Amino acid sequence: MQVTETAASGLKREYRVVVPATDLAAKVDARLGDLKGKVQLRGFRPGKVPVSHLKRIYGKAAMAEVIEDAVREANTKIVTDNGYKLATEPKVVPDEGAVENVIEGKADLAYKVEIEILPPIPLTDFKTIKLERLTAEVTKGEVDQAVQRVAEQNRPFGPKTEAAAKGDRVTVSFQGTIDGQPFEGGAAENVPILLGSAQFAKTLGLESLAKLREGVKERLQREYAGVSRQKLKRALLDQLDQRHKFEPPPSLLEQEFNTVWGTIEGDLKAQGRTFADEGTTEEKAREEYRGIAERRVRLGLVLAEIGEKNNIKVTDEQLTAAVMDRARQVPGQEQQVWDYYRNNPGALAGLRAPIFEEKVVDFLLELGEVTEKPVSREELFKEDEE
Repeated sequence: MQVTETAASGLKREYRVVVPATDLAAKVDARLGDLKGKVQLRGFRPGKVPVSHLKRIYGKAAMAEVIEDAVREANTKIVTDNGYKLATEPKVVPDEGAVENVIEGKADLAYKVEIEILPPIPLTDFKTIKLERLTAEVTKGEVDQAVQRVAEQNRPFGPKTEAAAKGDRVTVSFQGTIDGQPFEGGAAENVPILLGSAQFAKTLGLESLAKLREGVKERLQREYAGVSRQKLKRALLDQLDQRHKFEPPPSLLEQEFNTVWGTIEGDLKAQGRTFADEGTTEEKAREEYRGIAERRVRLGLVLAEIGEKNNIKVTDEQLTAAVMDRARQVPGQEQQVWDYYRNNPGALAGLRAPIFEEKVVDFLLELGEVTEKPVSREELFKEDEE
C-alpha cells in the first residue's frame, strides 16, 4: 500500500492511495481459501471445492469486500499516522472508469481521499473563569398571586338558585337596540361572564391552603433556579467563546448554518413575513446567522475537547434515565418510545448530547469561581421577558 499526501490547505488534506492488484488478489485468495472449508456446493464434497471454482462464483463479491477493507485500512492509517481528528468522514474518489477493472483483478486499486480535520484547540485555564450566579427569593406576594391564578383556573361552577354574586360565573344572552330597533353586532348568545373570584385549595384535592402554598412556592423556586442556571450557563459559554478563537472546519460550519437558516426561512414562511418586516435584509440576516452558526460549532468543539481531556462521559444509566423520562411524557406509548430510541442511533445521540453538555458545564463551574448575587424577580427574568 502506498499513501502519498497530494494537497494541504487549511484544515483540508488530500491523499493518493495505491494498493497493488497483486496484494488484492492475495487477499481474495486467502478469503476464498477460508470459504473453501465452509461452503457446500452440489457435486463437491465438503471442503473439496477448488478455489478456482469458488473464484468464478464468489470472486467479485470477495474482491468487493477486500477493496472495502483496504480502503478502511488506508484511511485509518492516514488518520493514525498523522494524529488527525476528523471533522467529517473521509471522501473517497476512485479513478474514473477504473472500478470495474479493479474488481476483475486487472488493475491496482488507486483512489483519492479527501479529509477535513479538526484544528488543535488549546484550552484556557478554567480556574481563572469568574461568574455570577443570580439568585432570587420567592416572596409571599408572588406566592399569593400564583395561588390566586391556580384557584381561578381550577374553581368549579355549577347551577345556583339564588342571585348571582361576586365570584360567580354567569351565562347571558342579549340583544341591543337603538330606538327600539336591533342593530348589527348588538346580539350574542350564551356569553360567559366571571363576576369575581373567591375559591382555593380543596377544589384541587389538597388538604389545606397551607399545602397549596407550599406546593406553589416549591414550583416557583424550581422555576427561578432553572432561569438562574440558564443565565449562568450562558455567561460561561460567553467566556468560553471569548477565550477560544479558531477557524472551525468549513463543512461543519456550512452544515450548522444550513440547519439554522432552514429554521429561519421556515419560521418566516409560516408567519407570512419577510426580512424587510423584521427590519433587515436577507444578506444581513445571513451574515448574522452565519456568526451564530460559527459560535455554535466552535463551542461544540471546545466542549467536546474538554470532555475528552477530562474523561467526561455519559453513562448508560444516564442515557436510559433520559429515554425513560421521554417515555413518561407519552402515557400509553412507553414501549414505542423505547423501541424508537433503541433502533435509532441518531435519536439516541440527540439525547446524549445535551446530557454531555450539562456534565461539562458542571465540571467547569466546579473549577471556576462562582459567586452568588441576590437580585429581584424582575432582574432575574428581565432578558427572558423582553
